[in-house]
Amino acid sequence: MSRKKIKLNILGLSYSQTQSGAYALVLAEEDGERRIPIIIGGVEAQSIAIKLEGLEPPRPLTHDLFLNFSKSFHIEIIEVVVYKLEEGIFYSELVCRHGNEQLHIDSRTSDAVALALRFGCPIYTYEDIIEKAGIVLDFDKKEEEGPVSSNEPGESSSSATPYKTKTIAELKDMLQAAIQAEDYETASKIRDEINRREKK
Repeated sequence: MSRKKIKLNILGLSYSQTQSGAYALVLAEEDGERRIPIIIGGVEAQSIAIKLEGLEPPRPLTHDLFLNFSKSFHIEIIEVVVYKLEEGIFYSELVCRHGNEQLHIDSRTSDAVALALRFGCPIYTYEDIIEKAGIVLDFDKKEEEGPVSSNEPGESSSSATPYKTKTIAELKDMLQAAIQAEDYETASKIRDEINRREKK
């Protein structure tokens, strides 16, 4: 019996208050209201955030290196599939094409999403997974403070920061300086503050 495939889009990324040093990635079904919150590591979160913001780091990050390496050998990732949820852990695979051959490579979901952004390929899951893990979020005015991003409530990136007294222009200059210094954690925080203000 075939499983029903659901296309996912990246809805948001924010700091996780439930796990120190972790971030929450929210994937949303394209034709529905359900969202899948996934806790991911800081390195993968920064790699995803940089691509979402269209920023160009001075040197290639690991996922950029993977892209360059794959293209050099004519390997394309044609889709990413979140295919299993077991004991709170999401399992994903990269569906790759090399000539006439199709390969399935196991991957952490955070890496798979970072690569999907770079290869410009779609992300899918199955109905049974989104039925089990999906939640419906009500994005009203209060949610503009920061995306809900984990199974635990109260996730927000709008708490007091040293950037509140800076102008948007100053923040943008600081963002570029942080990227040039390859301080992606600081760049991510500055980006969140800019996004929060621009939503107002």
